[in-house]
Amino acid sequence: MRIRVGILGGSGYGGGELLRWLLVHPNVEIAWVTAHEHAGKSVADVHPNLRGLVELPLHPMPTVESIGSLTEDLECVFFALPHGRSMELVPGIPEGVKVIDLAGDFRLRDPAAFEAHYGKPHRAPEQLDRFVYGLTELRRAEIARASRVANPGCFATAILLGLAPLAAARLLVGPVIADAKTGSSGAGAKPLETTHHPRRANSFFAYKPFTHQHLPEIVQALTSVAEDQWSERLVLQVHSAPVVRGIFASLYLTLAEPMTAEEIGDLFRRFYADAPFIRLLGPNTSPDITWVKHTNFCDIGWAVRGRRAIVFTAIDNLVKGAAGQAVQNMNLMFGLDETTGLKWPGSHP
Repeated sequence: MRIRVGILGGSGYGGGELLRWLLVHPNVEIAWVTAHEHAGKSVADVHPNLRGLVELPLHPMPTVESIGSLTEDLECVFFALPHGRSMELVPGIPEGVKVIDLAGDFRLRDPAAFEAHYGKPHRAPEQLDRFVYGLTELRRAEIARASRVANPGCFATAILLGLAPLAAARLLVGPVIADAKTGSSGAGAKPLETTHHPRRANSFFAYKPFTHQHLPEIVQALTSVAEDQWSERLVLQVHSAPVVRGIFASLYLTLAEPMTAEEIGDLFRRFYADAPFIRLLGPNTSPDITWVKHTNFCDIGWAVRGRRAIVFTAIDNLVKGAAGQAVQNMNLMFGLDETTGLKWPGSHP
């Protein structure tokens, strides 16, 4: 099978990661890549790590009027655009072309929730029901049947993969505190005051208390796994860490009944029995973001004392938290083994 794809937004970190993985994918042909500010340059000019591997130019971004003709001969289109841009173009994609959106435009079912957390009205609410939430390990069968997939946020991926087995088993009571740290690449390629290297390199700070845009999608996904009122139970606090890649989440939980570390491990092993990118490290073992950098793996550890438990997860925010998971979902959508082109080890040290 040969899958002819286009990438809308190839100059950012997410677009660069998509290129890195798709260039070595045995079933993919990259037809074109677009960019906004860097249009007219080559991919290698913007992503020097890909020099010698690709000769593609960065084309200008299409208009609402031209998106249909640009994509009509493709099998799949990846959107790696800033939040709010995909919704303008997705309605013009031909019906037979599959869509994977890495932004937040189609993750939330409720357009009012989107406006509240992304600060802009949703301009294509009629498209929301067409999108499947693309957390692969939770929606594998639905993704395989889907023509439109909304890739999860990076924090949402790390947190949901740690909580889902216990939530699905109805073993969580009371509040859940998700304490997560991220590297600077999560803020994108364009520098901001809080991502500028002199500010970020030797600092550590919290941001967006109670208001992070990934909070409602975590609540939405948990509610679909376990029909509880998660909006009042989940406390999410994210932090800026002085690293470039990686998300590390510590999830503080109260269990419905006392459990042993071995019982929690058995639960996770059953839940993720068919999940090739979940690595269970065992009790009292912490993941390390250096072990998952540049990979599509999520490493999970845990600790428990009676009814108190902590689950630890680590992912690469640009791979399992973005581009790698998008490729994983593409594999499922086209009937391929979900690990195709993705099962690469990280580096050590």
